[in-house]
Amino acid sequence: MNIHEYQGKEVLRQFGVPTLEGRVVESEEAAVAAAKELGGSVWVVKAQIHAGGRGKGGGVKLAKSTEEVAEHFKAIMGMQLVTHQTGPEGKKVGKVFIEQGCNIKNELYCAALLDRASGMVSLMVSPEGGMDIEEVAEKTPEKIHVITVDPAVGLAGYQCRQLAFKLGLSGKAIGKASKVFQGVYKAFVEKDAALVEINPLVETEEGDILVLDTKMSFDSNALFRHKDIMEYRDLTEEDPAEIEASKYDLAYIKLDGEIGCLVNGAGLAMATMDIIKLNGAEPANFLDVGGGANKEKVTEAFKIILSDKNVKGILVNIFGGIMKCDIIAEGVIAASKEVGLSVPLVVRLEGTNVDAGKKLLAESGLDITPADDLTDAAQKIVTAVKG
Repeated sequence: MNIHEYQGKEVLRQFGVPTLEGRVVESEEAAVAAAKELGGSVWVVKAQIHAGGRGKGGGVKLAKSTEEVAEHFKAIMGMQLVTHQTGPEGKKVGKVFIEQGCNIKNELYCAALLDRASGMVSLMVSPEGGMDIEEVAEKTPEKIHVITVDPAVGLAGYQCRQLAFKLGLSGKAIGKASKVFQGVYKAFVEKDAALVEINPLVETEEGDILVLDTKMSFDSNALFRHKDIMEYRDLTEEDPAEIEASKYDLAYIKLDGEIGCLVNGAGLAMATMDIIKLNGAEPANFLDVGGGANKEKVTEAFKIILSDKNVKGILVNIFGGIMKCDIIAEGVIAASKEVGLSVPLVVRLEGTNVDAGKKLLAESGLDITPADDLTDAAQKIVTAVKG
């Protein structure tokens, strides 16, 4: 689950990480009032969407008067903000963050994430903040510095100092940066985060180390432990189909392709997506109905796939272990009749009650193409869609 910048800063402040003061507003009057309340002579007006690259898309503007705050608010609020992370359709801005300005000396980068190779949390820093870290990693990888943290020991002081040195900091800034690193690490671990990214982390002319922007996401499987984080969920930032899928405990992620996938098991789902691509097409979604799905759950999954207007064909790939093939067949038939099947459908069943499942599909009267194995299924659905 992703959260907004202003929410991420609220989380970081709980762990002693210093940020600038700001206010979230949804009206021009509130924006001007927020600027006056914050004080100072410079403010930053920021669109709040779940995507990076907002500045390049026109979603972050500097204001040197309350009149400019109002002007920028009107330009940003309600805009369809397009960045490299939103896709060409962009995202509509429904919240704006008014934040104090500061005197920036250096823009840095800091992130905490899981290092799957070592199975430990990594802290990554770079003296090249304020730009795409992917570009820095590609063109100047020597400017990316990473340490891993032993969970039995935690982040050590000497590691914090190492990171500060890599950022080119000196004097009191080293201690202040160490406080940030400790807070970021604790926030990541204690809140079951998937990513805590600060870009930029700035050194000010006054010698402070501050979070200027942050991006945070959390392990959805651990959210039951964090009701405070769950309260940050913004449904307007999520795909309606993904929201609907979550109601039925379906693992669904919308993609940009044309072939819908209904599969049980994450590994099998990934393999199904791969073989569709191998045969020259693109998957429209990742959808794992799980091992214990019932008829109603499968029906809802099928309806969610068909709600995607880009879907031109559907591949059902089920290996029945706990999941029974006849249950899948009943769900496919019920959904097809309820929604109205208007695209090619290829079904590959294998495992528990496979003969009963195939019989149900064959006797349904629906235009369903059976497949013998995964390769056969992929070839048939791609041929049906592409001709």
